[in-house]
Amino acid sequence: MSFFPKQPSSRIGGTQTIAFDGSVGATNKFGPGTFQLRLAASSACCYRIGDGAQAATTADVFLPANTVEYVTVTPGQNIAAIKAASNGLVTATAGTLWITELS
Repeated sequence: MSFFPKQPSSRIGGTQTIAFDGSVGATNKFGPGTFQLRLAASSACCYRIGDGAQAATTADVFLPANTVEYVTVTPGQNIAAIKAASNGLVTATAGTLWITELS
């Protein structure tokens, strides 16, 4: 038996999308086997994850455009996203957040 180094990985589940702008977008609950998410957005956004309905604000976790982030979640939680606030560093535009459920 040969051994080789492997990259850490997770099983890929369903993918949801949120079209976000100045108003908050929300998704369905995460599946019963979802313990991690892979997030990627087409433009800078802020997101919030939690139990029950969520409403993201520009004070929540910032996700830069065109980056991938992995976060740990509990099955059944929800996510919401909103475009990032405009300031000297970020130009806020509408976009899409892709949420891939991982187990």
